[in-house]
Amino acid sequence: MSTISIQHLTKIYGRSAAVDDVCIEIPKGSVFGLLGPNGAGKTTTFKCILGLARPSSGTTLIDGAPLVPAVFERLAYVPERSVLYEWMTAGEHMEAQRRSFKRYDPARATELFALFNLDARKRVRAMSKGMQTALAIVLAFASRPEILVLDEPTSGLDPVNQRAVLKLIIDAAAQGATVVLSSHQIGQVERAAEHIAILQDGKVVLNGAVDDLKYQRKIVEGIFESDAFSVNGFERDARISRVEKTGRILRLTVSDGSDGLAAGLVSQGAQSVRIVDLNLEDIFLNAVAPSQSTADVVEAS
Repeated sequence: MSTISIQHLTKIYGRSAAVDDVCIEIPKGSVFGLLGPNGAGKTTTFKCILGLARPSSGTTLIDGAPLVPAVFERLAYVPERSVLYEWMTAGEHMEAQRRSFKRYDPARATELFALFNLDARKRVRAMSKGMQTALAIVLAFASRPEILVLDEPTSGLDPVNQRAVLKLIIDAAAQGATVVLSSHQIGQVERAAEHIAILQDGKVVLNGAVDDLKYQRKIVEGIFESDAFSVNGFERDARISRVEKTGRILRLTVSDGSDGLAAGLVSQGAQSVRIVDLNLEDIFLNAVAPSQSTADVVEAS
């Protein structure tokens, strides 16, 4: 069952489509990563989910129904840019949260304040960017929401606090919450997310379970005696999506038949061959920038 269902979502600003026919299903009780380069449409998608922007066409449903005010009692949002009041203290923000949400848990708030070493007396304008992010995270998690929408939730945080945020996200999902996050820290998304969608120019270019996406793609890497070997023919192999030649090294990104291709490299004179699993960063780069590499690249058709 999907907590959030996005069907044919399009949002046009002027003559440009910030989001273009996006279809995504976000499973209940999971961590879902929305990835993409700057300007890909991630924040616009979040705004349409939350009713902060009106779609030009398409629908976004939460628990099978359009967004209604009552949903915000069990939903938390951390935007990419701070919306904290600079003149208020951290403690005053938490008091406003207590008065606004029936689900607010004061013991949980105290625990989170201690986790991030926040000073309730400090005003937002005197906080670093990382501490402002930490306060926004505390505000989001203090009410034990069932749905969390987190746009760059570790921005400005040091590695220790980044790890703390990831643990909060993973623990929340383990307890049944649905978490949707975007982040340029792809390694963090890989650690937390079970499913991802990758946006580019407002369109979904890849969507699926992280484990499935990794399983479907491998890198076959061969090292030859010299750099005089030929790559002719590889670009016509339907199993190969990317061919990279760097000096004596040939790397093939493949979707099937990795063992056979490895044997083929050996028969062509490769001195050593290995098959490597792709990580999420490899998958992301292959999806959004297949032609960018420090090596000579031939795009397979």
